[in-house]
Amino acid sequence: MMMRAVMRALLLCLFAANAVADDPPFEDALLDKLVGSWLMTGTIAGGEVVHDVEINWVLGHRYVRIDDVARETNEDGGPAYEATVFIGWDKPTGRYVCLWLDLTGGGGLANDVFGYAGPAADRLEFTWGDDEGRIRNTFQYFADTDSWTWSIDNEKHGVATPFGRVALARK
Repeated sequence: MMMRAVMRALLLCLFAANAVADDPPFEDALLDKLVGSWLMTGTIAGGEVVHDVEINWVLGHRYVRIDDVARETNEDGGPAYEATVFIGWDKPTGRYVCLWLDLTGGGGLANDVFGYAGPAADRLEFTWGDDEGRIRNTFQYFADTDSWTWSIDNEKHGVATPFGRVALARK
């Protein structure tokens, strides 16, 4: 009985490994421009921020991972803000998909967990939420300076309120 369960588990792992091996790495010129070490400066929630941001291709070049850590500290001496963000491609819908996990409350794995952005030459405009309330985070690339801006807006019933305006410069 135990041997049969072990054999099933091994076969499942083998089939899963073959399925992943058949999926080629995700190639994307815009995301390639996002990869690197960045200094983020600007304002978020009305306060000045300075963050260190590391962005790399991960998991077999299928996702970009953004590690965002504030230089500002909290009362315990840890970062005032920290996030790990994954961006990939949703083949069925032809859109970028984003999972944003941060220290603001653990809601990253709750409803409306994924943000989506349509393809564009120099921007990723991710949207989370619905018509009653949205978060819109626009990543804009500037080729002449090889830099990015992120504009974060909260929308309620169609009215947008600026939440964050930051710039990323290569270290």
